[in-house]
Amino acid sequence: MNDLLVEILNTYGYLGIAFLIMIENIFPPIPSEVILTFSGFMTTFTQMNLPGVVVSATVGSLAGAIFLYELGSVLSMEKIQSLVNGPVGKALHLDIHDIEKAISWFDSKGNYTVFLCRFIPIVRSLISIPAGIAQMRLGPFFLMTTLGSLLWNFILIFLGAAAGSSWQKAVQYFHNYSQAAKIVLVLFSLVGLLLFLRRQFKKKTSA
Repeated sequence: MNDLLVEILNTYGYLGIAFLIMIENIFPPIPSEVILTFSGFMTTFTQMNLPGVVVSATVGSLAGAIFLYELGSVLSMEKIQSLVNGPVGKALHLDIHDIEKAISWFDSKGNYTVFLCRFIPIVRSLISIPAGIAQMRLGPFFLMTTLGSLLWNFILIFLGAAAGSSWQKAVQYFHNYSQAAKIVLVLFSLVGLLLFLRRQFKKKTSA
């Protein structure tokens, strides 16, 4: 896959960067670190410049984020309630009030969540979906997504340019970072699941 990504970048330049980053946001398994660091390296031997590469990558990030936001916005509260009150929700012992509290929490703290999650692999893309579900205002969503994406893109692109022909070392560094972040995410998810199950157990025993 890496060879295909590099070929697209070599062929289409800024447009290729924006397109690949957009696709990477929609399909997180595509490695953004390869796209961004190689794009940074390209500024050392092509006519492309650092600001142009950063802007192209950020435009792609926004396009992908908007797509996922719109996808999330399709999931109305009625559809969520139908899911929770259906067989799946009952099997998982989901409570619609817990869902409403979660969305309410996102409404109050979503701005910071969208920004911070842009630095976490996989989640950096998918955070746009709950933002859409919670109907987060587009102004703050665009602002937080732009700022987070701009900073993330700049860091990787700058490192790629600084590393030059050794850009793959920068890719490996961020691959290790991604793996460590995924482990942390799994641990937090397990803790969250245990707390959720414990709360559900207490509700059942106190009923």
